[in-house]
Amino acid sequence: MWRNELVIICMKNFYEVKQNNIFNSYLIVILFFIFSFIVIYVLTKAYGMYMGYEAGGLGFIGIALIFSGVSTFISYYFSDRIVLSLSRAKPANKKEHYNFYTSVENLSLSQGMPIPKLYVIEDTAPNAFATGRNYDHSVICATTGLLSKLNRTELEGVLAHELTHIKNYDMLLMSVVSVMVGIIALLGDWLLRSAWFGGRRTNDEDNKGQLGVMIMVLGIVFAILSPIIAQLIQLAISRRREFLADAGSVEITRQPSGLISALQKLYHDREPLEAANKATAHLYIVNPFKDNIKGAVGWFSNLFNTHPPIEKRISALQEML
Repeated sequence: MWRNELVIICMKNFYEVKQNNIFNSYLIVILFFIFSFIVIYVLTKAYGMYMGYEAGGLGFIGIALIFSGVSTFISYYFSDRIVLSLSRAKPANKKEHYNFYTSVENLSLSQGMPIPKLYVIEDTAPNAFATGRNYDHSVICATTGLLSKLNRTELEGVLAHELTHIKNYDMLLMSVVSVMVGIIALLGDWLLRSAWFGGRRTNDEDNKGQLGVMIMVLGIVFAILSPIIAQLIQLAISRRREFLADAGSVEITRQPSGLISALQKLYHDREPLEAANKATAHLYIVNPFKDNIKGAVGWFSNLFNTHPPIEKRISALQEML
C-alpha cells in the first residue's frame, strides 16, 4: 500500500519536473527566434539604408544564411566523424567494454531506438557524449575513466542521459540555433565594418529624417550587442537541454539515484579531459575542463557555460526520489 503510494508520488514528481523542463526549453527557444528575427530585420534594414537600397537590405539575410547555413550544415551532417576525429576516439569492443555495450543495447531496445555506434576515448577522466544527425547516424562515446569508475547502475544513468539527447534531436536543434547566431554575427559584422571602414552610398529619400537616423543608431547598437546576447541565449538553451536530458534519463531508467551518484562522482573528479576542446566541450555530460568558479564571479561565468552547475542538476534529480 505505502509502496504503491510512494511510486505514484515519485512518478508525479518526475513528470512535473520533465514538463517544467520541456516548457522552459520551448520558452527559451521561442524567445530566441523572436529575438533573432527582430535583430536580423533591424540589422538588414540599417545596412540597406546605409548602402542606399530601397528594400531595406533584406536580401542580405540570404547571403548571411548561405554563409552560416553551409558551414553549420557541413558540421551537422558530418558531426559524428568530425567529433570522433577531434576526440581521438576508437570503436568500442564488446568483449573489452561489456557493460558499456550491453547497457546501451538494453536501454535502446527499451525505447525502440536503433542501437547507436559506440566509441571509447582512452582517458582516465570520466566523461561521455552523444552526437550524430539522426537515429541511424547516432554515436555514444565514453572515456575509459567513466567505464572504470562507475558501477552499472551509474553507467546506465549516464548512457540514458546521452540517449535522451539523441531521442530529442538536440543536435538538430542546436544546429538550427547555430545558424541563427551565425546570421546575426555576420550581419552585425558587415554593418560595423561598413560604418567604420566602408564608403557610404546614400539615397536621400530613404535616409533622411529622424526615422532613418534612429534605425541606423539602433542598427549599430544591435550590431555590437546582439551577437553577445544571441550567444548567451544559445548557451542557455544548451544548459536547459542538459536538465531535460537528466529528466529523460530518469524516465528511461526509473532510477534517479543512478544518475545522481554518477554526477557526484564526476563532480568530485577534478581531472580535466585532455581530448576535449572548445568546439566539442558542449557535447559532454559535464564540463570536460572542470571549471569550478564560486561566488559572484562564478555566477557571471555561469552565463557563458554550456552546462548548468552539477549541484543544481543533482538537486533537480533529488526532487524525483
